[in-house]
Amino acid sequence: MKPFAESSEQNKQPIHAVLQLEFANATSVLEIGSGTGQHAVYFAEKFPHLHWHCSDLAQNLPGIQLWLKESPCANLHGPHELDVMQAQWPAHPFDGVFTANTAHIMHWPMVVQMFAGIGRVLAVGGKSCVYGPFNYQGRYTSDSNARFDQWLKQRDPASGIRDIDDLQKLAHQSGLTLIQDYEMPVNNRLLVWRKETK
Repeated sequence: MKPFAESSEQNKQPIHAVLQLEFANATSVLEIGSGTGQHAVYFAEKFPHLHWHCSDLAQNLPGIQLWLKESPCANLHGPHELDVMQAQWPAHPFDGVFTANTAHIMHWPMVVQMFAGIGRVLAVGGKSCVYGPFNYQGRYTSDSNARFDQWLKQRDPASGIRDIDDLQKLAHQSGLTLIQDYEMPVNNRLLVWRKETK
């Protein structure tokens, strides 16, 4: 049975509205943490000009493959095995990177390596779009996010909603500059960084 995430179904259209602006000139996008594969199939169909490369941990690839087998899109590639902690990432450069609802699931060292990896595989001028809940100056943007963070930490103390200031430091170290911060439904954001230097 194909895996299914209700959140992916609910947020795909608002995310698409942003990505069609930010990836208008992109040709090849790496998706980090494709999860079920729903986003990959949807965005590959919506963006026929893009080569969409989906990736995830090895244990999630069979479920993603079930979604990909049903897609007629020739521009959909993978799924590639990718643990952000590994040195070898999928062939690059990409002029776009997308990831949704990953930073708050990952342990902090993994978030650090994710941004370092994005810096390595993203071409100069390319954009990285990161979707999810984030804090500002250590503060939650809503009561629901505070409850969600508490739930995350009860499940895994090393997880949790990340602060944009902390992500900005990682991005700067990888040659990335924040150029957009979109407000999204259900107290989420979509952050867009551009690669400025090699």
